[in-house]
Amino acid sequence: MIVVVGGVKGGSGKTTIATNLAVLRSADNKRVLLIDADEQKSASQFAAQRDGLGIETKWSTIQLGGKELHIQVKRLKPDFDDIIIDVGGRATTSQRSALLIADLFLMPFNPASYDIWTVGEVKMMIQEMKTVNSKLHAIAFINRADPKGSENQEAIEILQECKDFECLSMTIGNRKAFRTSSGEGISVTEMKVPEAKKAASEMRALYEYVYVESELLIKYMYDTIMMSK
Repeated sequence: MIVVVGGVKGGSGKTTIATNLAVLRSADNKRVLLIDADEQKSASQFAAQRDGLGIETKWSTIQLGGKELHIQVKRLKPDFDDIIIDVGGRATTSQRSALLIADLFLMPFNPASYDIWTVGEVKMMIQEMKTVNSKLHAIAFINRADPKGSENQEAIEILQECKDFECLSMTIGNRKAFRTSSGEGISVTEMKVPEAKKAASEMRALYEYVYVESELLIKYMYDTIMMSK
């Protein structure tokens, strides 16, 4: 499955989500390719930090971008079970190209007005990309959730009003464990301290939804499309 972690607003934690998913997926003995298509190259920096500390890495990380990204991904696809693409926080040519070949568009939103106000732009981009990639399924969720919870629910309700993507009720908290683990070149699920327990549990829940429930839905959608041809 090809998963694009993206959106049109920076600072939503896309790279943290992408790298944590890569760790979990490769731990399931899948051949995983993590593509860094963000100009900031944060996913590549994470991989370099990990390599520099001598931490075992079971997936591959490369940098790709531009309007021909989907062509390069198509060539690489047979060599991997799963591809995760981390794109920048804007409607870049790289993001649009990645969505041409993606199965799942995973969109983290912070529970803040500036993030939620981008829903209209995200909706238009999804509608545009579905005209050329009918199998594309989009999922939004709240990342860096407010510990008090009130802002989270308000944001979820707004996102759930949009029929162009699915919005999850689960959230990923704004937890120190995510910042600490990134600096150490590991995922929260690899941390061995009690403070990381909640963060690891939330990330595993997202992982299960993406790679179990969503994968089954995407397969059903693909089979339906092929039968209609």
